[in-house]
Amino acid sequence: MNYPDISTGCPTIPAAMPPVSHARFAIGDVVKHRMFAFRGVIFDIDPVFANSEEWYEAIPEDIRPHRDQPFYHLLAENAESSYVAYVSQQNLVADDSDEPVDHPAISGLFDGFAPGRYQLRREHRH
Repeated sequence: MNYPDISTGCPTIPAAMPPVSHARFAIGDVVKHRMFAFRGVIFDIDPVFANSEEWYEAIPEDIRPHRDQPFYHLLAENAESSYVAYVSQQNLVADDSDEPVDHPAISGLFDGFAPGRYQLRREHRH
């Protein structure tokens, strides 16, 4: 549909809307990386890529994810350490181990753990 430009009266074409992507995972879900040996609990979700350009460009081009998908902030762990990770939806799968994640920040954000999921603390809910 074309809309008239108020200043000229000529039809204009609306800007293309970005594709709508839906998050497959929710805050509190335990997930693991599809390619790398780490897992974590989701504590925030960006509907599309929202990190720095330097971070994005540092990913090798042959495995660089598309920007127009949800990206998840994880309290992550691997065999050596715990850390915060930022991961695209295409690189995550549900973790079916039913094991809790060992990260020191979990108790500050989450209360209980049921297999596969943490319960967000009441004071952090919207």
